[in-house]
Amino acid sequence: MIDLRLLREDPDRVRASQRARGEDVALVDALLSADERRRSSGVRFDELRAEQKALGKLIPKASGDEKAELLKKAGQLAADVKAADAERDAADTETQELVLQLSNLVHPEVPVGGEEDFVTLETHGTIRDFGAEGFEPKDHLELGTTLGAIDVERGAKVSGSRFYFLTGVGALLELALVNAAIAQATAAGFTPMLTPALVRPQSMAGTGFLGQAAQDVYHLDKDDLYLVGTSEVALAAYHMDEIIDADRLPLRYAGFSPCFRREAGSHGKDTRGIFRVHQFDKVEMFSYVDPADSQAEHQRLLEWEKQWLTSLELPFRVIDVASADLGSSAARKFDCEAWIPTQGKYRELTSTSDCTEYQSRRLSIRFRDGKQVKPLATLNGTLCAVPRTIVAILENHQQADGSVRVPEVLRPYLGGREILEPVAK
Repeated sequence: MIDLRLLREDPDRVRASQRARGEDVALVDALLSADERRRSSGVRFDELRAEQKALGKLIPKASGDEKAELLKKAGQLAADVKAADAERDAADTETQELVLQLSNLVHPEVPVGGEEDFVTLETHGTIRDFGAEGFEPKDHLELGTTLGAIDVERGAKVSGSRFYFLTGVGALLELALVNAAIAQATAAGFTPMLTPALVRPQSMAGTGFLGQAAQDVYHLDKDDLYLVGTSEVALAAYHMDEIIDADRLPLRYAGFSPCFRREAGSHGKDTRGIFRVHQFDKVEMFSYVDPADSQAEHQRLLEWEKQWLTSLELPFRVIDVASADLGSSAARKFDCEAWIPTQGKYRELTSTSDCTEYQSRRLSIRFRDGKQVKPLATLNGTLCAVPRTIVAILENHQQADGSVRVPEVLRPYLGGREILEPVAK
């Protein structure tokens, strides 16, 4: 959540952020009103309690009519204190409910607009001209089936649409990707983490996934637990309710976990193959830093993502995501989109978000800097979302005979294999 002091001092900035996101601007004024009632009712309660205590000291010393009058006044004060306490609690509850609905403040350099209003920052690699090479590229599902790597028919039979099996070299390719990604992250100083896939409501809400993203989340009613859509949730909540010494920052974790997404609203989108699925595995980078260093850390996370995609020899671009396409926790987000030959366009493979102090305030994670204790900043960045990365590798590194060349970075994790060969015609 945002800092209420900032809201009071510069409400126009918060209104502008809500407007840029395409979200409810009236929420700002409702929150300002609730916060004012919370503060004024708190002052009123404190004044009445002070008066009540002072009166309590006079009563034992009084007698006769004076004492009777004081007792009568004490009775009225007790009722007033109770009413003021109830008013304060109601205003505080309303304030907390409203502030949790407010998205993070958009960074001033974020392009304003919707999904298509992003700004392209960089382009890397060379897009292959398959026509010049003399063959028409196959899509990842056709390649994966021929390689004995992907089985969506049995995935649908067992679990329904948007589920799949990775088989044979497909399974080995996932393990190679995960091991290579963890190796890069470890070399960069990240602590590898295997995280829970089920989390409590406070963990999910604290990271901002029960707001605009709630419809995409799986909930287990009997246990009141949520299946994570990313290990970001568990990694953010890892230090919930803790105070971290400043000299321990930055803390960097690389989490590997299954991820579950309902893909609500995606009916008819990317229905072929494994590009958009309900369950997948992912390696996620997560950083805790001093807020003064969050923008620099954001660039570092982006560089690690670029390093990873470059090592996979994939053509990709980096975009600055537009304001209305940001998640509620993100102040700014960069996506790396790989070229998918059979789609003829770039598609998101990784993203990195600077969440500033938004998540740490909700999760009560602070750091001690000298005598001060204050919220820190959290950031996240995809290193490898496995199915989409497999899609990009198969399509970009395919050869005319249906085989697929293995990027050098993955070969040590595939027993030195340089080519994935078809197993069925």
